[in-house]
Amino acid sequence: MKLVITGDVMLGRLVDQHVIRKTDMSSEYVWGDCMDLFYEADLRLTNLECVISSLGEPWRPLEKAFHFRAHPRAIEALTAAQIDFVSLANNHTLDYGTEALVECLFLLERAGITHAGAGRNKTEAEAPAFLDAKGSTVAVISVTDNEPSWEAKDSTPGTFYVDYGPKGLTAPYRSYVERAIAKVRDRADLLIVSAHVGPNWGPPSRAMQALAHELVDMGFDMFWGHSNHAPLPVEIYQKRPILYGTGDFIDDYAVDRRERNDLSFLFALDWQDNGWRLTLYPTKIKGFQANRVYGEEAALVMDRMALGSRVFGTDVHRMDDRIVISEAKGERAKAKESE
Repeated sequence: MKLVITGDVMLGRLVDQHVIRKTDMSSEYVWGDCMDLFYEADLRLTNLECVISSLGEPWRPLEKAFHFRAHPRAIEALTAAQIDFVSLANNHTLDYGTEALVECLFLLERAGITHAGAGRNKTEAEAPAFLDAKGSTVAVISVTDNEPSWEAKDSTPGTFYVDYGPKGLTAPYRSYVERAIAKVRDRADLLIVSAHVGPNWGPPSRAMQALAHELVDMGFDMFWGHSNHAPLPVEIYQKRPILYGTGDFIDDYAVDRRERNDLSFLFALDWQDNGWRLTLYPTKIKGFQANRVYGEEAALVMDRMALGSRVFGTDVHRMDDRIVISEAKGERAKAKESE
């Protein structure tokens, strides 16, 4: 099966004002010319970096600088791209309080868009999302290290918050993740952890690397990171892909000339029993829209990805307009036999 994965999709603020709320704007607009890649996939996954709601007030505006909320019409943008899953474990899900979060959950569920990482209580926030494609089941568990006070409680809405350090997850958060994995172990053919963790800028920290390795050791088949504004290297660990950061995909952010956070990738994962292939298509945010990019700007973001990934020992195959990273055929089967 083929999965299309993006980094942060922020549909609030200026995107909301100039696109989402405009009834004369197409629901497909924000996805630009990436729509064909979405349609070619069996499943489409993204991190929703805002709350979709008409309710609530900004959470602690004197303490938190940025609050992202999109009008309920944003659901139409998600369905236009046939988005199957959104991760809600991030630092903007409760920007407008629990009332807005609860409405967002309702709107997603009514539209048939699965989600994980936030919920009406702790049980819901930790619950895996299940997606079916081509006779196989994909399970996604979403976690974040942002906003500890937003951690869901037994009867309080919130996120699946985790704490970790240079040695990985701390107690009791390791037990929470183990409990979530136990719910999917016998049901999922592919288990993904969606992790909104680490710094906004710069390379993955040692603690973040330790967390990613620990989660793979615990049973995840892929680590899908998003929090950093620019895409981070890909590592292959225990034959599994670690995407440390998938960058920004849609937003209205100011562009840092050095970091070039307007450049990223659309990540396409072809997953089979005997191996996998990851294809990275360079993209650019311009005019509140994601489009594929070519030429010098594509070369810039691909060069950075190739150089950073090779530091982790990852074999990167550079093509004219994309990057391909793959596991050698048969290696996954060998790995399973030795487990």
